[in-house]
Amino acid sequence: MLALIGGTGLNTLEGIGGFDLLHKEEIATPFADTQIQLSRYVYAGTELLFIPRHGDGHVVPPHRINYRGNIDALRLAGATRVVAMNAIGGIAPELCPGAIAIPEQLIDYSYGRISSFYEDNLEGVVHIDFGEPYNQELRQALLEAAARVNAGCQQPATVIDGGVYGCTQGPRLETNAEISRMRADGCTMVGMTGMPEAALAREAGLDYATIGLVVNWAAGLTQETITLDEIYAVIDTASPFLHALLRELIAPSSRVQ
Repeated sequence: MLALIGGTGLNTLEGIGGFDLLHKEEIATPFADTQIQLSRYVYAGTELLFIPRHGDGHVVPPHRINYRGNIDALRLAGATRVVAMNAIGGIAPELCPGAIAIPEQLIDYSYGRISSFYEDNLEGVVHIDFGEPYNQELRQALLEAAARVNAGCQQPATVIDGGVYGCTQGPRLETNAEISRMRADGCTMVGMTGMPEAALAREAGLDYATIGLVVNWAAGLTQETITLDEIYAVIDTASPFLHALLRELIAPSSRVQ
């Protein structure tokens, strides 16, 4: 079963054509003091799960998200694949606002976040293989779905295959010097929620990949001040393509026909 994790700009699937809400449910997990709320939808006969990363109303900042609770709740609800949606800043020249990135690698600059399920009452220390943090099969499915959507668009979206996601702590945006350092490290994009989510999905045995929507140039790459109004304007413009991409991933056109 596919699960979608919604980020900034996608806090619900309601109102997106074709997605019908079956019901909302609450999942008890040992990694949360209260039950985790998620929604179960159906699209073109396929059932899927949805959870808003920042909570209902987008009220939980990146460094306070209960990543363990979210991932464990999706696992307990039956998820086997997870597609995470992330708003990102573009560092590489091709990652201009409005572009879509399907990253292949990441560097974690966050700190103080609980980053593993394997912490207490262990019979032995657990180390996961995390050399390739994103599932390649799921990445390819996203890229192929994006290509099919673009084939039917008069103005195709810019979709970048690969790149390195740099995860910062947030909730503040980065300094110019921090972005310069990240660019020197090889990062092509920057976000605040990619970790420990990706590592926890690997620990939970879930295939995981990210759709990154570039909502602004990273700090220092433009003289313009980054504003939330401009970020949400980019999200509004890109949303129809993102919605079409999700529909195409769940039920390819050939199958719907």
